[in-house]
Amino acid sequence: MPRKTTVPSQSIKVTPLALSQLHIRLEFLEKEHQSLLKQIKRKRTELKNFVEQMRSFGTEFLNKANPSFRKMAELDQEIHALFEEIFTTRKFGKQTLKNIQAVYRNLQVTGAISLKPNSQQLDTLDESFGNEDSQSDFSKETSEQQHQYWQGQQCVDSASVIRTDDQRKIRQTFLKLAEIFHPDKARDSETQKSHTEIMKEINKAYQEGDLARLLEIEQSQQPLEIIDNNNEDDLTRRCRTLEQHNQILLAQYEKLKQELRLTKNTPEGTMVCDSRKAAKEGIDAMAAIVETMESQINVVSGIRDFVKDFREQKITIKEFLAGPTPLHSLDEETIEDILEQMLSELMR
Repeated sequence: MPRKTTVPSQSIKVTPLALSQLHIRLEFLEKEHQSLLKQIKRKRTELKNFVEQMRSFGTEFLNKANPSFRKMAELDQEIHALFEEIFTTRKFGKQTLKNIQAVYRNLQVTGAISLKPNSQQLDTLDESFGNEDSQSDFSKETSEQQHQYWQGQQCVDSASVIRTDDQRKIRQTFLKLAEIFHPDKARDSETQKSHTEIMKEINKAYQEGDLARLLEIEQSQQPLEIIDNNNEDDLTRRCRTLEQHNQILLAQYEKLKQELRLTKNTPEGTMVCDSRKAAKEGIDAMAAIVETMESQINVVSGIRDFVKDFREQKITIKEFLAGPTPLHSLDEETIEDILEQMLSELMR
């Protein structure tokens, strides 16, 4: 067991920094401050540009893919209508009916056609899967979710103190700028107009919790605070202020990085990133996606023809229950979910 060493009491005595040390400390903090402001500005611009690229890519995609979407929707409705006609006009034994419903269900869960959760046929089929187990699993899942919620709530409570302190610093900066640039305090119409525009920026930054932007406005519109380099109190106060600001700025920078990372990991963001990589290799990603959709249309058309043949009794029940051949050629890593989520985001 290692021997414990005792630290002399005088070694832990807190002594104020000498003036020269304060100068060095202040210089370091100011450099760190400016560096953080630049990094936040770059990351903010990068995030803004990437979101704009997502929107541009989505708009172009919609324009080119709309005909395919309409065709897919028409085929989807037609297949559902065919099944409804089969269930209402043809007579089957109980087990045969369940098997046919299973084919219908399989087409939906694989994504070949859209889900129809309110369908009577699907409700009947769900009963055969046993609801008691599902309810048991749900209760278990609910209990686990509640446990995770309370654990998360404890983390939130512990972090709220830090957030409150950061919010206080942001609010102090906001109030300081609002006191200076409030339009009502302007002495002439030109200054009032200028202050009105500045206040719009200040309010926006405050609402977004953007300390970096507030400090940028402060530095661009107001001269830096005058510090007496020979006054220990002035230097100490300035160092303390910079330390607090830099801590919040660092958290803001990390938040921007995380937001950009999460944005890139969305289905839409992944498509943009992949299209960038494809473009570097001379591949038209948009054309490839549209081509994939066309191949999917051909598959769904084959499924429609298969169901229609069964309705018209051109194939036997045994052949129908084996499932449509086109379904076997569906790529399991289809882009259907990505396209659906992308559209839902663009339509907001």
